[in-house]
Amino acid sequence: MITIRGMNQLKEADVVIYAGSLVNPQLLEYTSPRCKIYDSAGLTLEQVIGIIKEAHHQNKTVVRLHTGDPSIYGAIREQMDLLDAQQIPYDVTPGVSSFCGAAAALKAEYTLPDVSQTVIITRMAGRTPVPEKEEIASLAKHGATMVIFLSTGMLPKLTQRLMAGGYSGSCPAAIVYKATWPEEKVLRCTVEALAQTAMENQITKTALILVGGFLGNEYERSKLYDPAFTHEFRKAEQP
Repeated sequence: MITIRGMNQLKEADVVIYAGSLVNPQLLEYTSPRCKIYDSAGLTLEQVIGIIKEAHHQNKTVVRLHTGDPSIYGAIREQMDLLDAQQIPYDVTPGVSSFCGAAAALKAEYTLPDVSQTVIITRMAGRTPVPEKEEIASLAKHGATMVIFLSTGMLPKLTQRLMAGGYSGSCPAAIVYKATWPEEKVLRCTVEALAQTAMENQITKTALILVGGFLGNEYERSKLYDPAFTHEFRKAEQP
């Protein structure tokens, strides 16, 4: 998925630097024949900034194309800081995060009344660590909706940490592979079955793990459309 604003920027770009390991290459079909395209999967931060700097000095329009919304695991702060240091102007276009796409694929609502009003977006510690206070088991103690990025290759350990934090093995869970892509897969299971489900479906990366009661069938009706509830735009109906 891409926003209309993002699509229009791709159409106008002279240079596009896209995250080739994550971005659907079909999005590049919006670019013009004159556009020069770079895959950042094999580049360093300094090389990415070097391409932007050179294009800027040539008065060219550059699009740095991230996956989903760049504010979530997009590694954009370090890029913006270097652009600021070199006085290269830029703006940020919001995108459609895969965690939103995953909810749509599941036909699910993360914030169900009397189930969860909090969504925790996190990841397992791997080669990139996470702060100790954000360890999975500590976050799992809240019993809130959890959306776990970048952890599909560590599902046995993830399951152990989720259960150590308080989720039961029978707690509803799901794996959403490549949310919003044509090859999207939606697999519903339980916390204890996450690793087995991924193995049986040969999913090892590019998937989100979703955990919580929002995937179940029990919840309270919202007050917003309750005929007995008064709010700014509607008075409660009389019994």
